[in-house]
Order: sequence, then structure tokens, then C-alpha cells
Amino acid sequence: MSALPLSQTHNTNKPDYSEAITALQERFGKQLSLNTTVREQHGHTMTWLANQPPDAVLTVQDKQEVAAAVEICHQHQMPVIAFGIGSSLEGQLNAPYGGLCIDMHAMDAILQVNNEDLTVTVQPGVTREQLNHYLRDTGLFFPIDPGANASIGGMVATRASDTNAVRYGTMKDVVLALEVVTASGNIIRTGTRAKKSAAGYDLTRLMIGSEGTLGIVTEVTLKLFGISECIGSGICHFSTIEDACQAVMLTIQMCLPIARIELLDAMQIKACNQYANLDLTEMPTLFVEFHGTEASVAEQAQMFADIIEEFDGRDFAWDTNEAERKRLWQARHNAYHASCALRPETSALSTDACVPISRLAECVSATAKDIEASGMIGPIVGHVGDGNFHVLLLVDTNNPEEVATAEGIIGRLATRAIEMDGTCTGEHGIGQGKQKYMQQEHGNALILMEAIKAALDPKNILNPGKIWPEALSIS
Repeated sequence: MSALPLSQTHNTNKPDYSEAITALQERFGKQLSLNTTVREQHGHTMTWLANQPPDAVLTVQDKQEVAAAVEICHQHQMPVIAFGIGSSLEGQLNAPYGGLCIDMHAMDAILQVNNEDLTVTVQPGVTREQLNHYLRDTGLFFPIDPGANASIGGMVATRASDTNAVRYGTMKDVVLALEVVTASGNIIRTGTRAKKSAAGYDLTRLMIGSEGTLGIVTEVTLKLFGISECIGSGICHFSTIEDACQAVMLTIQMCLPIARIELLDAMQIKACNQYANLDLTEMPTLFVEFHGTEASVAEQAQMFADIIEEFDGRDFAWDTNEAERKRLWQARHNAYHASCALRPETSALSTDACVPISRLAECVSATAKDIEASGMIGPIVGHVGDGNFHVLLLVDTNNPEEVATAEGIIGRLATRAIEMDGTCTGEHGIGQGKQKYMQQEHGNALILMEAIKAALDPKNILNPGKIWPEALSIS
């Protein structure tokens, strides 16, 4: 049997995997489910992409089971898709060729905390909230917070970013080492707990962001950080979205060590008010957070107040009240669901882009004008401290004109970001939804990426139909 092509197809034309399923049933028994509802739940996407369920779902308990399952699939050339929590947004969990979904949620053990080294090793099913709850008495915390209570394995796969990225970085900055099951079912380690290494290729970074197409993560070693003595949070409003972005740009350019700086446009504030019973002024708004000692937090807040004054920042108020801070950030974390509630009968198309900080105001303003001219509802929210922002378009998928309008907005945003020396996605990943922009963003580098994929997964069983433009295929 020849290798599956990299291009995406619908799984109604998939090969027959009955022999593979029989072998999996003999090995795993009741851990393997063929139930239609279970399969559809594991092909679920949090966007308007069509659901493409796998042929079977296997719930695993440890890395040996993952390796055994992948080895069986490799022998029968059956696709394998790893599943964590299911919060990805670009169709990463769909099974366009059918195959086996390996559900990792039961691999949720926190294996080792090394307080002195500020590291922790976990299984991939551990969620970020679970990890921080476990660490609550150590004085340490894991900073990456993408909003959803995502699994650590999924965050590795999509190279997740978050509200704290402006200070603490993204997943690529906090992962020290991985344990990975390869396409043939072998288990490898990609690094150690040492803070750095010059020994060979950086396989850890190669796996991070590969969306399950190069290996399946079964263990993750992460950097941790100390909880600050003092945390201050604040909010301020602006007349225009451009003024808000200009304030962000100057804040970063002046090297203010801000921990969080989030943009919510007027429509997003309206959504949050309605969803969470808030009474925030419906204007472009920045949520900010400062970490440090009491003196340094006060100094940072004053510096920020001076900066926003140049851009007509209004009603800036901050304090160190934990309950108020949690209330505001919970509203930010609920932005997706709050936006969906603005037009509940429609489907949500969530997208993101990232540009150099110097082009942030230009990119966000152009996108906002594009949405306004279209007449669509599309709140804007973003981790703007690192140039990353999101748009959530609410689309009636039964209306071809609306669908075309939405696709046009998303396409122009991706192209706009790439032309500004940015990227079509800062944290959602490519999956199925953004394959069409890979050639424009990477050019001939795609040839090298394809060669890496062919070398590590020659049968193309690991999450096929993701990342790659349809024109590419493995021979």
C-alpha cells in the first residue's frame, strides 16, 4: 500500500482498516470504542469545519500502550490522531482519512516536581489548571495560559501561547524535554532537564508545534517560575483601537516588564458585559497585569499610566485585589463563549495572526475596518504584547454570501500579516483551516519541511491531512 498523500480528503473515501481494528481489539479490548457518538466527539472541531470522525477511539493509560497502538497502526498503515482535551481550533483533531484516535486524557499524572531546579515532568493529559492547582503550595507556577483549560500535550502540539507570553514566553520557551512515540512505535527522548544543550539537533523544538504529524508526546518536562510577591491588575479605555495598539507598542518598546497586556475591542467588551454581567465601558480596552515586589509593581503601574496618557487612555485603575483580578481575567478567558452568545444561531470562525510589534496598530486597525465594512459581527481580542490578536466571526453557514464574506476577511488578515513579516497564526496552528497560507508564508522552506515529514513518518500515518497544502504529497 502506498503512503497516504499529505493533501486533505474527506473520510468517506478512506481505506478499509478492519484488520487493524481487529488487531487493536485483541490487544486492548474494552479500551477501544467503535461507538458512533464517541467517534464523533473525538472528531469535534470548535469551528465551522465539518466533523470527520475516526474509525475507532482508544483510551490509553501509559506510554507503552501508546507505543503498542502506534506499532499496530504502522503495520497496517492506519492513521493515528492524538487527542487531549479537544480545544484546538483549526481542525487538528479531525480524521479526514479515518483511522485511530488515541485519547490521552487518562495519562494525567504529575510525575516529578524539582523545586530546586524549577522544573516539572508530567504526562500529556495533565491540564494547565490541574498542574497549577498541584503546584499551589510550592511557590511555583506554570505560566502558559491559552484561555482554555488545555492539556499540556495539546499545548506542545500546537505550540500554544497565552496571556502571559509577553513576559514568560510560549510553549517553545518553557519545554525542556519530551518523550515521544515515533511513527514506527519507538519511544525516544528529545532532551534533558538541563537549561541548555549544544548536543545535536534540537528535536524538542522540532516536535513542538508539529500538531501530532511527527510523533505523539507521552511525557513533557517544563520550566516553572516563582509566584511574584505582588501582582497588580488594571484596566483602561481608549477612544480608538489604534490608540490602544499604539499604547501597547510604546509599552513594549520602552521595555516595561509587563506580565500581561490584553486588547478587547468595543464589541468584545459588549459581549463580556452581557455574558458575565459586567458593566465595563464599551470602548477599546486594555487589561494589564504587573508582577514583582510591591514597589516594582507600583512603579510599573505609574510608568504605564504615563504611557497611556499620550494616547488618551482613560479611567486607568489598578489594584492588587485578587478577587477583582480573577473576575476580570475570567471574563477575558470566557471571550470565545461570550462572543458566540452575541449571535447564538450562527457558527464561530475563530482565527488569529501575529505581526512584529511595530506593525501591530496598522494590522489590527486594518482588520477592524475590514470587519466593519463587511457588516459582520467579529469581535477582536488579543495577546497584543507580543503582536498576536484574534478575530471571531459569527457566520450563518447556510448563507453562501456570509460564508464568502467571512472567508474573504480571514484570507485578507492572513495575507496582511504575512506581508508585514508576520505569520498567519500565532498560536492556533495550521491544522486543516490554514493550509492554503503555508506556501505564501514559507516558500521553498516547505520542501525541507516535507523532507522532515517523509523521513520521520514515511507512511504518513501521523495525523495526515494536517498542516500541508493540498498540492504537496509524499511519493
